[in-house]
Amino acid sequence: MSEWIYFIHSPREHFAETMTAEEQRVWGEHAALLERRLADGSLILAGPTLGAVNTGICVFTAADEEAARRYMAEDPTISSGIARGELRPFVAAFVRGAR
Repeated sequence: MSEWIYFIHSPREHFAETMTAEEQRVWGEHAALLERRLADGSLILAGPTLGAVNTGICVFTAADEEAARRYMAEDPTISSGIARGELRPFVAAFVRGAR
């Protein structure tokens, strides 16, 4: 298994403060998916950046790039078309308490 990160690029500035009801519903589905992924052990960490630009990050493990792309594509924020996903290989080189 290798580590990957995907970024969730929201559609506009101040997105968290201006979400429509539909966007809130999709983000609720996103949160439920992240809870399941945390429970199954594939999710390492996830969360939003704060401020005017709300970019989400999701660090996870996957067998290969194809599996990582599927993992990202299954996220409702991306599959809905509301947000744009950006996938990159990742290495958690420095982790507090891991040494």
